[in-house]
Amino acid sequence: SEGNRKGPTSSSEQEGPKTPDPKTLRRLAQNREAARKSRLRKKAYVQQLESSRIRLTQLEQELQRARTQGMFLGGGNIIGGDQGLPVGINNISPDAALFDMEYTRWLEEHHRLMCELRAAIQEHLPENELRIFVDNCLAHLDQVMNLKSMVAKTDVFHLVSGMWKTPAERCFMWMGGFRPSDLIKVILNQIEPLTEQQIMGICALQQSTQEAEEALTQGLEALNQSVSDIITSDSLSCPPNMTNYMGQMAVAINKLSTIEGFVRQ
Repeated sequence: SEGNRKGPTSSSEQEGPKTPDPKTLRRLAQNREAARKSRLRKKAYVQQLESSRIRLTQLEQELQRARTQGMFLGGGNIIGGDQGLPVGINNISPDAALFDMEYTRWLEEHHRLMCELRAAIQEHLPENELRIFVDNCLAHLDQVMNLKSMVAKTDVFHLVSGMWKTPAERCFMWMGGFRPSDLIKVILNQIEPLTEQQIMGICALQQSTQEAEEALTQGLEALNQSVSDIITSDSLSCPPNMTNYMGQMAVAINKLSTIEGFVRQ
């Protein structure tokens, strides 16, 4: 019996490795193709990040030149401001004017990427290929966040005013953008059907977002009240005490500088 048990083993060892069946070959081919596409996605993503880095570097250089030269980079003439600062023909700072131009370019690229993504969805491409388009869109959104961060440092009031948006969009502006909870409401009905776990996740996200918005809103209201109390104080009465006046205005300006922090949050 031992000989019979060993017999098949020895004969199979002498036969050598068997040729993989078609199903195994197909799976191996799919794995190789998935690996190839993964490498291509990584390469495209790295290139996108590098392009964004170069563009941001160029933008920073343009902003620096604008500050140094004291001129509006949109082709307008310079008009002296009340504080002796250069302003453009639309009464906005050079940094704000440059932001408006870059945002216009960003919108054009955003429209192109959205068209590509919609076309890819309509073609029912595999999920791993759709991921390339989604990653490109996310990287592009990072660019506009970086643009906002840069202008928030130099002219946060231009960002909060929303003058770079269309008139209809300005009706919904909130601290330099739209309320994230409102955006969730808009897209929720556009991404059905969802699993129960996905619905619970979105509801939790919406609740946490609303709580954060409420905290920021209360903080901004407290800031507005604080600044209002300062500028209506006795030191600003007529005739004013200039020493107290300058001190109180310095306090008010320092408080207003915290708006950048609200925008970033």
